[in-house]
Amino acid sequence: MSVTTAPEASGSARREAWAQRGRGVVGLVRRVPFTATVVLAMVVLGIVTGAFWSPLADGANAIDLAYGPPALLTGHVWTLVTGALLAGHPALYVLTLGLFALAVGWTEVRCGTRRTALVTVAFQFAAVLLTVALVLALATTPWVWAGGLAGSLDTGFSAGMFAALAMVSATLHAPWRLRLRLVLVGVALVGLLFLGGLADVEHCLALVLALPLASRLAGPTAAPAPATMHAGRREWRLVAAVGLVVIAAIRVVTLVVPVIGPLGDTASDSSVVETVISVVISLLLAEGLRRGRRPAWAVSLVLGAFYALLGLVVIAAVVWGHVTGQMDQVELAGLAVFVPNAVLWTALLVWLLVGRSAFAVPSRRTLRRRGARGPAADPKAARLALHVHGGSTISWMTTWPENRYLATADGIVAYRVHAGVAVALGDPVVEPARLGDALTDFRALAERSGWVPCLFSTTPALADAARAQGWRALQVAEDTLIDLDSLEFKGKAWQAVRSAFNRADKSGIEHHMVHLGEEPRALVAQVRAISEEWVGDKGLPEMGFTLGGVEEALDSEVRTGLAIDAEGTVHGVTSWLPVYGPDREIVGWTLDVMRRKNEGFRAVVEYLIASACLTFQAEGARVVSLSGAPLARSDRDPEGAEPVLDRVLDQLGALLEPYYGFRSLHQFKAKFRPRHEPMYLVYRDEGDLPRVGIGIGRAYLPDAGVRELVALTRSEAT
Repeated sequence: MSVTTAPEASGSARREAWAQRGRGVVGLVRRVPFTATVVLAMVVLGIVTGAFWSPLADGANAIDLAYGPPALLTGHVWTLVTGALLAGHPALYVLTLGLFALAVGWTEVRCGTRRTALVTVAFQFAAVLLTVALVLALATTPWVWAGGLAGSLDTGFSAGMFAALAMVSATLHAPWRLRLRLVLVGVALVGLLFLGGLADVEHCLALVLALPLASRLAGPTAAPAPATMHAGRREWRLVAAVGLVVIAAIRVVTLVVPVIGPLGDTASDSSVVETVISVVISLLLAEGLRRGRRPAWAVSLVLGAFYALLGLVVIAAVVWGHVTGQMDQVELAGLAVFVPNAVLWTALLVWLLVGRSAFAVPSRRTLRRRGARGPAADPKAARLALHVHGGSTISWMTTWPENRYLATADGIVAYRVHAGVAVALGDPVVEPARLGDALTDFRALAERSGWVPCLFSTTPALADAARAQGWRALQVAEDTLIDLDSLEFKGKAWQAVRSAFNRADKSGIEHHMVHLGEEPRALVAQVRAISEEWVGDKGLPEMGFTLGGVEEALDSEVRTGLAIDAEGTVHGVTSWLPVYGPDREIVGWTLDVMRRKNEGFRAVVEYLIASACLTFQAEGARVVSLSGAPLARSDRDPEGAEPVLDRVLDQLGALLEPYYGFRSLHQFKAKFRPRHEPMYLVYRDEGDLPRVGIGIGRAYLPDAGVRELVALTRSEAT
């Protein structure tokens, strides 16, 4: 019998970890053989030719390796292959290899190896050959830029990469298909206008060839394309905002790194101060456009019209100079920067005009003025809707005063706004057949107001209705349900609960189910003291949103379970929210507040919950919900909707566990052998997730200051 020492075990673990990583790499290579082969060929050829450590342009054999008009006119056809596998400068190799591996590898996974290889190679060759033909044709004109390109060489597989990305865009669903295509066109167009190298012309031609054929190139992997490409309010706003950010970035780049573009030297004659002021204005307008603000739209429209008109005047002056032969009288200084900027502003102007309905959000002052004139949010409307339609196990939380309300055709949506995110609480309170309509109304309200919409802790029915409209859904919690019809605390599995009953009897503690608002002040004061003692131990403010407190327990329709001894001392408290079915029928109760005195007997909470279940069972209720512990669940989302957000929520749950005990609470509820139903976060798409996370965090901790949150993260790190 041998004994493995600790160092040997540690070394064995490291070897096994390396072996697993190796198997992971091999598995990845097997999934993308074309991409892996090209990347390997790039590395090998870079080493053999010395391009890894010496710029290709400095070598005498550049014309033998790089493609371009000089090489092809000389008959060096093989440069179409060698040039594609090289980078012009050692510093570009990391970028070249990385972009190709990510872009083409992703395409290969989605579209298959044969299709990806054929499209990437064919369109690379086609774009290069067409670029050479176009440049040689333009070089016969007086255009200095074209004459310079006629003597240039180029390297890289980027044209084929652009074509591959154009193809893979056809496999994406809205809105990512439109977004990817706009990014590709934007990058290619900006490169052509401001840089104007051979590669920039190749990129544009590759997209001109590949984008119209993208669905056919993708074949069976293409996603169903809509009859018409329709952009929602959010897309109009996002594209306009990004356009302004690009314009601001170009101002900085032309100031710092001027180049010789198609229209000449792009060196800016603006000062640093002028550039900073321009960039700040552009970024402020971009933020306003992203939120759909009407004032930002109007200012951007004026600026776009100004640049477009001025651009027409400049172009007319240049044409007049050519026609009359008086070009020496036309001032061309700054033309290489101004004309491309005018083109971008004109494109933005057209976009703003066509999508003007997406930018109808008034200024904040106007919104506040309207809010002051309009009716205040009325929880009574939510209460009435629940009485009529019924709701989920957390729907009573829609009556809490912190909520805002959207009235739908026959119901209501309760939501809160934090960090520009409209977070709806649970399902809309409507007839089940109208869930889709309520979702549409809520999304329209959020986009009109410049908010990011999401719904938190929804039922599977709402998640299904949302997916049918193109939303995404991710499980974020589990509802823990106890069916009361056949509940009996008998058998070994319920030993802990029976022990709690026995301990209560020995201590002279009785269970009282009351309406807390009707109880004497002295008793309510004890309940408040227990709650404040619990909150004071946390080091953070009391959480809200889906977690109520004593104030919510004072509601006339909420019931409170109290564990009281013979001397009138309260040892523990639970509060129960009504779960309504249609026509005012209460079908169950949901646990909200669950707290005990620190010096009381530890099983008092088990006693309170079990006693409440028996009380509600005797009254004819069908189900008790122990509610869903936020950021806690027993397993992963089976659909794997968004693994990145999955990990973020797990980390947030772990961070808050020492303070609020969500996961411990989830494990505690398992004592009552509940069944679980998933609760979902519903959101528009992955682009919203960073802001949605912030919005939900602020909804739970609206009063937490920066100092408290920093203290939380520091203490968790230690």
